[in-house]
Amino acid sequence: MATDDLTHQEREAVIAALKEKIDRDRFPHSPRLAPFRAALAKLDPASAPKSFQPKPPLPEAPMRSRGGKRVRR
Repeated sequence: MATDDLTHQEREAVIAALKEKIDRDRFPHSPRLAPFRAALAKLDPASAPKSFQPKPPLPEAPMRSRGGKRVRR
């Protein structure tokens, strides 16, 4: 990530904005915040959450077979 052209104040402002975005989100562990967490980890590794690991998607449930059809009477 090219952050060489950012001043110290700009870098701190970006870090603060990323932290606020993550902290104020209604669902702070949502996968949609993963890019923000990744950017925060690159800009400020000390403040990046270490415990959060995105969960892999759940496997799709198999279709249930009905077996024999019930007769309506």
